[in-house]
Amino acid sequence: MNNRSSLRSWFTVIIASLFFFYEFIQMNMFNSISGSLMHDFNINATQLSQMSSYYFIANVIFLFFAGILLDRYSAKKIILAALAVCVAGIVGFASAQSYWTAVLFRFFTGIGSAFCFLSVIRLATRWFHDHQLALVTSVIVAMAMAGGILAQTPLEILTQHLVWRHALLADAGLGIVIFVIIALLVRDYPAGQKHSAEIGFAEVNAIGYWRSFGLAFLKLQNWLGGIYTSLMNLPISILGGLWGVMYLQDAHGISHIDAGNITIMLFLGTIIGGPIFGWISDKIGLRRWPMLIGAVVSFILMAFVIMLPGLSYFALLMLFLLIGFSTSSQIIGYPVVAESSMPAIVAMSVSVVNITTQGGQAIFQRLYGRLMDLHAQYSHSAAGLYNGHDFQWAMLIFPVGFIIAFFAAFALKETYAKPNEEHLS
Repeated sequence: MNNRSSLRSWFTVIIASLFFFYEFIQMNMFNSISGSLMHDFNINATQLSQMSSYYFIANVIFLFFAGILLDRYSAKKIILAALAVCVAGIVGFASAQSYWTAVLFRFFTGIGSAFCFLSVIRLATRWFHDHQLALVTSVIVAMAMAGGILAQTPLEILTQHLVWRHALLADAGLGIVIFVIIALLVRDYPAGQKHSAEIGFAEVNAIGYWRSFGLAFLKLQNWLGGIYTSLMNLPISILGGLWGVMYLQDAHGISHIDAGNITIMLFLGTIIGGPIFGWISDKIGLRRWPMLIGAVVSFILMAFVIMLPGLSYFALLMLFLLIGFSTSSQIIGYPVVAESSMPAIVAMSVSVVNITTQGGQAIFQRLYGRLMDLHAQYSHSAAGLYNGHDFQWAMLIFPVGFIIAFFAAFALKETYAKPNEEHLS
């Protein structure tokens, strides 16, 4: 691949990644507007977690279709259709007057999101060589993390000026701009590669739906990669996506804006750490060891946060930055699965990782809220009014998750950063 084609490859994937960037705003925006939502819809922690979780439930349901479609049809056309659905869902959510109407449109937004990561990975496998996949995946994830940052303090400030409903309408306008950019600038495959792509479509159609489904969904390696990625993603999902600001306010006495700045560090740490983990993994030709190290370091760092509730603002900034860095080892779960799969069904195989990750977010966000409500009811009988101890109790999800992630990575078959030769014969 010459320099010119390499630049075009990066340009294509980064522009397509704007879809993932945009979806991460939607995925994590509840962290900035949770208080407003609880007030306007008169709901408690469990109900707020439930509202947020419908985004991920939609992801899980429609990820089954995403993998099938992306292995068979134009990734660009699927991106544009999914993005349009997502924008419509945001407009509907911003206009919702009842709890269940809001839940419905949150679900609708999640349908579009089901396609955001897989579609870009599908493009990346056409524009880049296999040995570059970890680095490329880390850059794609870094783009998403930038969206996560935008969903923290910047969205909070915008909400203070416009109220949350108008802020989300502005968010929908951003989605329309991204739609136009992708429509104009993204191509499905490099010049001269159309015939190869058509052969790939024919190959996966020849395999058939049920056989390709079995090859992807009945493979232990794919599920182990998904479990690892899902559990290492917990800080981004729970603290960056929903509960981080309220946790820092109540458990550590941090102001609302400062709490948003601290949660930003999770995303910034992932932006920094993802490419580093990806580059190291590609460079040494190993996948499991960086994953194991990431799980151990994340456990240690989160233990400090949980066990030392009186930490200073600066200490929390640094710890959240380092947690974002160490948990960014999750990105290696994607190339591990891609390298273990037949080239024709890469999207369906990687969808297993996404289904596990998004399903985990739907479960763990609700579990966190439920643990808070149970502890509040047991300790001070005031569900809906929470103190730092309620949050600290629910935080035990993290160390348990990192331990399980460690053993999932330990059980993975090492791919040595190369595609499985049995799939190339």
